[in-house]
Amino acid sequence: MQKIRASEVLDLVAYEKTRDVMRAAIIARKQNRRVPVGDNLTFLFENRDTVLYQIQEMIRTERIVHDDKVKEEIDAYNALIPSAGELSATLFIEIPELTRMGQDEVRRTVNRFQGLDQEGVWLVIGAHRVPARFEERHGKEEKMAAVHYLRFALPEAARAALADPAQKARIVVDHPNYKAEAEVLPAVRAELVADLE
Repeated sequence: MQKIRASEVLDLVAYEKTRDVMRAAIIARKQNRRVPVGDNLTFLFENRDTVLYQIQEMIRTERIVHDDKVKEEIDAYNALIPSAGELSATLFIEIPELTRMGQDEVRRTVNRFQGLDQEGVWLVIGAHRVPARFEERHGKEEKMAAVHYLRFALPEAARAALADPAQKARIVVDHPNYKAEAEVLPAVRAELVADLE
């Protein structure tokens, strides 16, 4: 999958004119790229469209107008675009009762996922068990972040199995404090197969 180029990123004025249409399209597209696993984890599979939207939104939010700052955003978010044979996802730790918690309680709740990045997440497709590879910067921190970026490097046989509706596909989380799994539904699989092509 090709990285985002600066020529694809709209300036603030041009983006404001198209934002409502782009936003609606991305929200609809993300419905088939999202996999909730249990009550607290959601995986959002990224591609060029979702990443370009994030870049545009960040530029809009931060009111970025200088070319070098725009390039910094592009470079940072391009890391989310999967390489050949990979799937890329943003993992959100979600706390539904967040509004009723104090800051310390929120921190403790999120921190219970400490170590999740140490072989705690897999994409299982038929007989293939593909471990998630987390972005390294969060692995050795004392506190856990609520958002993580990860990749699944799929061997050719796993990619073929993902395209085969007879093979089951699911995300499995096996952590001492959180065990859950969820099926990767056909609409999501279709998006992921397209990403891998």
